[in-house]
This record gives sequence, C-alpha cells and structure tokens, in this order.
Amino acid sequence: VQLQASGGGLVQTGGSLRLSCAASGRTFSNYAMGWFRQAPGKEREFVAVISPSGAITYYADSVKGRFTISRDNAKTTVYLQMNNLKPEDTADYYCAADGGVISILRDNYDYWGQGTQVTVSS
Repeated sequence: VQLQASGGGLVQTGGSLRLSCAASGRTFSNYAMGWFRQAPGKEREFVAVISPSGAITYYADSVKGRFTISRDNAKTTVYLQMNNLKPEDTADYYCAADGGVISILRDNYDYWGQGTQVTVSS
C-alpha cells in the first residue's frame, strides 16, 4: 500500500484542519488505518485508528472529543478532522495501514505515508 498524506499547515489555537491520506496499491478496505504524530524531539505517538469497515474508531485521550477519524473506501482515503487545535498538537502527522486488527502500536502497522506538518500557533 502506498500512502500519501496531505492537508497540514499553520493554524491558530482553536482552529481546524482536515488531513487526508490517499492510498493505492492494495485493497484499501482490508486495512485498518491509523494516524500517528511526532513532535520535535519526541517519539511518534498514536492519535487515532479506524477499522477496515469504518465501524470502529479509537482515539488517544489527548485528542478525544476534538479529532475525528473517518474513511471513504470508495475513494481509498482516510481523513483526520482536527478541531479546537492546541499548540501541543504541533507535530508531523503520519497515516499508516495495518493489515491485522486495529491497533495503537506503531510496530503493528505495515505501511506508512510521509508526514504532513501541522503547526498550531498560540
């Protein structure tokens, strides 16, 4: 699976962004899709995951209630709607595909896209 993330940018505190991750190469609907982020000097951390059908989602506590993950299997794209952004959300955001059950663990993901940078100014 090839993954291409986009949609990052600079936004003020309280603002919104929608990230997209377009997939190609294999059957997208077979994969759980996750978003991770990595801030400078920190480890890459889990943000959200969605099951292959889209029926199940799970979020990190730090983004619960502010971020929404969704997918369109017909368009082979997964989205991350980010609302009420905070400076601590500043990071490079990565999408990833997991051929197994949904997971919050980086090592369980088989394919990764390049990062898209999100900067939230205070």
